[in-house]
Formats: sequence, structure tokens, C-alpha cells
Amino acid sequence: MESVQAIKQRFELIGNNPKFNRALEKAMQVAPTDISVLVTGESGVGKESIPKIIHSLSHRKHAKYIAVNCGAIPEGTIDSELFGHEKGAFTGATQTRSGYFEVADGGTIFLDEVGELPLTTQVRLLRVLENGEFLKVGSSQVQKTDVRIVAATNIQMFEAIKKEKFREDLYYRLSTVEINIPPLRERQGDIHLLFRKFASDFGQKYKMPTVRLSEEAIQLLLKHRWPGNIRQLRNIAEQISVLEENREISAATLHSYLPNMASTNLPAIVNSKEKESDFSNEREILYKVLFDMKSDLNDLKKLTMELLKGDNSKKVQEENETLIRKIYGDEKEAVPTEETVTEVLSLPEPVVENMAPSRTQPVEDRYHFAEEIEEEETLSLQEKEIELIRKSLERNRGKRKAAAAELGISERTLYRKIKQYDL
Repeated sequence: MESVQAIKQRFELIGNNPKFNRALEKAMQVAPTDISVLVTGESGVGKESIPKIIHSLSHRKHAKYIAVNCGAIPEGTIDSELFGHEKGAFTGATQTRSGYFEVADGGTIFLDEVGELPLTTQVRLLRVLENGEFLKVGSSQVQKTDVRIVAATNIQMFEAIKKEKFREDLYYRLSTVEINIPPLRERQGDIHLLFRKFASDFGQKYKMPTVRLSEEAIQLLLKHRWPGNIRQLRNIAEQISVLEENREISAATLHSYLPNMASTNLPAIVNSKEKESDFSNEREILYKVLFDMKSDLNDLKKLTMELLKGDNSKKVQEENETLIRKIYGDEKEAVPTEETVTEVLSLPEPVVENMAPSRTQPVEDRYHFAEEIEEEETLSLQEKEIELIRKSLERNRGKRKAAAAELGISERTLYRKIKQYDL
């Protein structure tokens, strides 16, 4: 078996990081077998090198090697791309087509960004992994294939499984052996080596002298977090090689090519469930306050009716005092005195048409009037709710999901209210 150093030279891989070396060793050890491999790591770390190493060191090295970017193929055509289709299977299928699993029979297929596969395609892929069988789109004839599958992803697979975006059984079939490529920020000793390699390559490509970094620039290079990993480092090396006339690169010059470091040092993770929960709690508190206010208003109406009756008995006065304290609190100065109430009742009555009942009205009529006021208020709240829903739907062009989010209610509740109010 070739050594790790020989593999690095053969595939032009740079770095001496222990984690990176361990990933290469695992790829070399698993290559002679037909075990499925899942390569994980952030975007831009160089995951595509691992399946090439595995294929070149396996007994399938003389058969085909096909790399498929699952995230770049539209959902409606990915089944046809992977498994093929029969003539007339769908609109535009003018002839029978062989898919990648049929073409690569006996070889290796690299499924890059496998986490982007639709759930229906995941079911088909699981069948291939389990027994090597697949069906072309529009066909009922089972076909056999003998392929080695190496997959790669930059997403957190357990999170995707939890959100039901990736099948758990497929994950365990793909990740018989999992190889993780460390991000560039964990390979500090390799960052300057990689930059020098890229600078040398671009100097030869564009027939220009190779750029060199000053000591301050090297320190700045090592301190950066490199969220785009090797791909980002390569792009910056190419930009500097092409755009800078001075071949000695200072820290200030390098800094002008780097994105704002402050925005990459402290990533923020927002838990959407906690956010929804907080909003729900706030809404419940608001509802409680509104209901308490309504209860206090009803108590105030009851007190007013009792005072309007003009009953000065001791029992009524005690009840009134209790109601007043309930509304205004226990502070002595906040509770109206009997003289204050008498003075207020002796004031001339304001003239408001169709609003307040005359004191000459019977008590029963006054109670009936209070019920009418409460009913009008209820109707007014309902009308406001209808108006708010209508305006929100108009503003969001009839999109219920966006309108529900704006109103702070669930889409299901909004749908029920639309149906209730016949909007």
C-alpha cells in the first residue's frame, strides 16, 4: 500500500495536520473494500479528493468514476439523471436514457451534497445500497447494478434527520465508514503552505512572478477564520496574484482582500423554537391583560349601576367599597370617598345622543342598555379583527402564510378566521 506522503504527492494535497492525515489514512484503508463511505466537512475543505483516492486504490480503478452534484440537479429530473428513464415516461422523454447507476456499473459513483436529495430519490437510493436494484423512471423492469457509492455532505446529518429532511436508515447505510475533513481554521500549520502552493501555481499560469507575504501578512493570514476554507484561500491567492503589481504583499494589502473578520469570529445560532415559544408566551400575557381589563370594566359598570340606583343601605355601601377597592387598589388616596361620589352624581348630565340612558329610566332599562354597550364593543372588536386580517392579506397579496406571520397567529388559525368571516 502507498504511504500517506505518496498519496499527497499523487493527488497534489498539501498539509501535515494530524486530523487531515488521519482522514487520508482511513480513505486508504477502506479503498480495497466495497464499503459505502460518507465524507463530511464544511464547504470548501476539499471533500472531493477522498472519493478519487478511494476509487484509484480500489479494484474498480479501471472502471468508470462518476461525480454527481446532487444539489445542482433540479428535483424533477434527478431520478432520471441517476436511474435513467424510458421513452415517453414524461414530457420531453423522446428516447430511452441510461442513468448514472447503469453507466457506472462496476465502477464508483460520488454523490456530492447527498443531503440535498429529495425524499423520494432517497428511497430509490436506499434500494440500490441494500440489494443493487433500481427501476428506470417509467419502467417496471428491475435492473441490477454493481457500483461503489461514496457520498459527501456539508450539512449536519442528525439535524436533517430530526427535521425529517433525510432518512435515518439511508444515513446509516451510507455512513458505514465516515471520514471527516477538518476545516482550515483547525489546520493553522497548513494555511501558509497552501497559500504558497496556490501563489506558485497562479504565477506559472499567468506567467507572472510568484507573490510573497511579509511576516505581518503571514500572521494576519493565520488569524483569519476562513469560513470558505481552502476554496476561499485559493480565490484570494488568485486575486492577489493577478491584481497586485508589487509582488511583496504587506498586511495592509492582504487585509483589503479579506472580508470583515468581526462578522466571522462570533457566529450566532438562533433557536427558532425558542423564538416561537417566547412570542407565544408574550401573546398569552397580552391576552391575560386584556381579559383582566375587560373584567375590571364589567366591575366598574356594575358599581355604576349600583350607585345610580341610589340605594344608600349599609350592605350596598359595603359592596360598593369592595368593588371600588378591587378596581382602584388598596391605596387609601386612590379610593373615591362617599362625598366625591355624591358630588360626581350631582353634576349636570352631559348631552350625548343615543349614548347614555336617562336617570329617569327604570333600573331594568339601564341594565339592558349596559348589555347593548357590551355587545357593541364586542362587535367593534370583531370588525377591527376583520379589518386587520383583510389589510394583512392585501398587503401580502393573499399569501396566508406571510399574513399569519405578520398577524402573529398560526396559518391554521388564520384559515379558520377567513372561513368564519367569509373573507
